[in-house]
Amino acid sequence: MLATAIMMLATVLPLSAPQAATAADDEGKRGITWGPCEEEPTVECGTLAVPIDWSKPYGATVKLALARRKATDPSARIGSLLTNPGGPGNSGVNDILRPSGFSEDIQRRFDIVGYDPRGVARSGSTTCTASVYNEMPYPVMTSQADYDKWVAFDAKLHADCRKQTGPLYDHLDSANVARDMDAIRAALGESKLTSYGVSYGTLAQQMYAEMYPNRIRAMVLDSNMDHSLNVKAFQVTEAATVQDSFDEFVAWCERDTDCVLHGRDVKALWKGLLEKADRGELYWPGFTDRPVSAHNLLWLGVVLNEAPAWRQEAKVLLALAGGPVPDDMGNPPGNGPVGGEFAELPTAILCQDWNLSLRDYDEYAEVMRASNAVAPDLRYNPMPMGDMPLCQGHQVPVNNPQHRLRYTGSTPLLVGTSKHDPDTPYEWSANVARQLGTKATLLTYEGWGHGIYGMTQCTTEAMDNYLISLTVPAQGASCPAEEPQG
Repeated sequence: MLATAIMMLATVLPLSAPQAATAADDEGKRGITWGPCEEEPTVECGTLAVPIDWSKPYGATVKLALARRKATDPSARIGSLLTNPGGPGNSGVNDILRPSGFSEDIQRRFDIVGYDPRGVARSGSTTCTASVYNEMPYPVMTSQADYDKWVAFDAKLHADCRKQTGPLYDHLDSANVARDMDAIRAALGESKLTSYGVSYGTLAQQMYAEMYPNRIRAMVLDSNMDHSLNVKAFQVTEAATVQDSFDEFVAWCERDTDCVLHGRDVKALWKGLLEKADRGELYWPGFTDRPVSAHNLLWLGVVLNEAPAWRQEAKVLLALAGGPVPDDMGNPPGNGPVGGEFAELPTAILCQDWNLSLRDYDEYAEVMRASNAVAPDLRYNPMPMGDMPLCQGHQVPVNNPQHRLRYTGSTPLLVGTSKHDPDTPYEWSANVARQLGTKATLLTYEGWGHGIYGMTQCTTEAMDNYLISLTVPAQGASCPAEEPQG
């Protein structure tokens, strides 16, 4: 995931909640024309035009792409369930084109609606020239010269992406996505919103709860972003959680004979692979044209712990250490050059939601040292640490900077998370629940992985009961861990 001309951007005050609600209702009246999706005719697809700049509700628009699977039992239908798969950059339309992953009860009672948030996929994706994108420096800085190189590159890249994307490029933040969500709600004919969001998708939901507290029927926030953290706390907590997930993988390998590394010193093997990558000597099987960098190797600690896929993780590490190569080895991890004429840059969304800018290399080094201290094996989380350099130099407006949540509604909200999540730390969801106040309930899955809906019968039933019957779990509710099978 991931200008020679500096644009002076005017500061635009956001609409107040009542004004924004009225504008969303106006946009919603335009409605959505549904028809069979070209890729999957059993699913309905449509678009909804919303303002690029919500402070100018009758100005230029962007067409949001939507997909819908209608309730399988119309007589039991409750309404529409709006979903957001996170990212930033994940396509909600693609999620609906595939089997939705929701339980039969949810599919029976709700029209399940996914959308591509503004700046993503079919909704005006953030587009850059590939040749410019491929000039990206190595994401780990070691000097002030590296920092200066990144600032200069960011100026060039964001100017190019802004030119290719158009005016939408400066209006990608999650507060704008929340306004879009309310327009979708109105267009669907729902008086109140029922929604499920996971990972980065929870940030738009949090903004919706702030802006439209009285327009929520039910809201599940699964594996939350914590929008109250400054840049150092953000990176350090991310480093700690990816290290925790790696520790859990190592502990599993020690106790389970199904692990192909059982009986070996997994941490020593991992350290050797990182050192080999540092020297530029580590290659992915079948890819001999370029070595796997240490930064990209760290991605294995993220993606293979999200399900988690511990058996696969052990096989991959053994293969990299010279062992047999599994048939499902996959492609090299992490980011690299892109082919073709254009590249997407969903990180621009992150840069508008989070002030991740640093004064200089010294501040960057301080953040890196603090991350290394809590992640002795993983060093840092490569996802946010790799994104942070792209947010330097104030080349994109931070429209929705970090702040504590302010929820004034009376509708109970359900916050869920796993104890060992490599992407969104447990403490993030716990802190979000505290910020939301007495109307938020935290559901803890005592196990592993990212996104707890569908993880176990316990987590799924708790969320289903809430979405269907508005039955909120007791405060402090938890679901027992189940040994991962994937």
